[in-house]
Amino acid sequence: MLGQGFVSAAAIAASVLFILSLGGLSNQEKAKRAVWYGIVGMAVAVFFTAFGPGIGGYWWLIPMMIIGAAIGVYLAKKVEMTEMPQLVAALHSFVGLAAVFVAWSADLERRRVMAAQAADASMEQFSAFAALVATKAPDELMFLQIEVVFAIFIGAVTFTGSVIAFGKLAGKVDGKSRQLPGGHLLNAGAAVVSLLLAILYLNGAGFWTLIVLAALAFFIGYHLIMGIGGADMPVVVSMLNSYSGWAAAAVGFTLSNDLLIVTGALVGSSGAILSYIMCKAMNRNFISVILGGFGGSQGPAAEIEGEQVAIDAGGVASALNDADSVIIVPGYGMAVAQAQSAVSDLVRKLRAAGKEVRFGIHPVAGRLPGHMNVLLAEAKVPYDIVLEMDEINDDFASTDVVIVIGSNDIVNPAAEEDPNSPIAGMPVLKVWEAKQVFICKRGQGTGYSGIENPLFFKDNSRMFYGDARDSLNSLLPLVE
Repeated sequence: MLGQGFVSAAAIAASVLFILSLGGLSNQEKAKRAVWYGIVGMAVAVFFTAFGPGIGGYWWLIPMMIIGAAIGVYLAKKVEMTEMPQLVAALHSFVGLAAVFVAWSADLERRRVMAAQAADASMEQFSAFAALVATKAPDELMFLQIEVVFAIFIGAVTFTGSVIAFGKLAGKVDGKSRQLPGGHLLNAGAAVVSLLLAILYLNGAGFWTLIVLAALAFFIGYHLIMGIGGADMPVVVSMLNSYSGWAAAAVGFTLSNDLLIVTGALVGSSGAILSYIMCKAMNRNFISVILGGFGGSQGPAAEIEGEQVAIDAGGVASALNDADSVIIVPGYGMAVAQAQSAVSDLVRKLRAAGKEVRFGIHPVAGRLPGHMNVLLAEAKVPYDIVLEMDEINDDFASTDVVIVIGSNDIVNPAAEEDPNSPIAGMPVLKVWEAKQVFICKRGQGTGYSGIENPLFFKDNSRMFYGDARDSLNSLLPLVE
């Protein structure tokens, strides 16, 4: 068993590694090293925590760690990149549920210690967390109870919210905004009753208050995320990431675990900042999104005139051969078709022919921030030609050809032209301003938000139907 000094030093080292990991992830060239910082930091944290002072029960702790690690390795190898958003949501739910269980256990230990103190029993019988509780003064115990309330409420909201987000991202739950009759009043009522239960608990009420509190928070998490439409789901994933961090931080205060406090605060704050940045990029009000205020229609949608005109590989290749500048806009469809390698091959061939080729990446392209950047980096697309929306949006008007691969909502002109659209006001890539636009899609379906895209009906747009990878591979022999 390691001494407290070793554990404290390890906590500082792990915290530094986590900070380096987060900092490195902001740069694609440093991202791989940053991931390793996170892996080493987590390994240090787990090892020194598991073998710290007062920890026992290794006969079941070590097997559970091995089983958990094996499951993690299995999932990492099995899950496709297209399934990463729902996997992240599922992992958030585990953090939330763990926070609830730890908080319940902490209060049970507190009650056990207080019962022993009331009976003038020896405190030497306690170990681990119970021994720590036995040393706390009354005011410290009050703070412990407050921490328990926060951990249960935030953890329970995170759990059910993440489960619903997983279901929506995986297509197992309808992505449309849906709420029970009463809408926000039900959420507000549940929150008020939760506050009353917290007050009762802090004034000496029984353990039942924490159980009912968790049940109400479970409902709030479920109802909040059900009320958020598909157009805002990328923000939801980031928001739940933040919630899971704050839940972990609350548990860290409860357990007096400095490393858990630091790690939870890092995750919570970074998730909140990312959610705010994404809301700004989508022209959403952050508070309105997290309260389920967006994602549904605001009125009758504008009617779309015209028809979708198809084109074959020969027509697309001819336009590319004549073009001097090309912009590629990838989306979730590219990830589903695993077409990033075919895209990379096409880019190399076009650049070899002397054409200017760049990528336009929307902040919420795919279903997870950075989704497209990871796929393109995996296919070895040069970083310097992968540009963010703000960097490239003004260049579409002077571009000869735009190829949209599996994107829908992020290139939807309804965001600017239809005030009743669910994505009204959301900044989008203005691909329709280019001379020619080719859209790679499997069929005539709508995007994740479930709304039609007027881009497909414009005079300068052509639909390049089929699997994105097969379609792009059919272009390669035809591009000079």
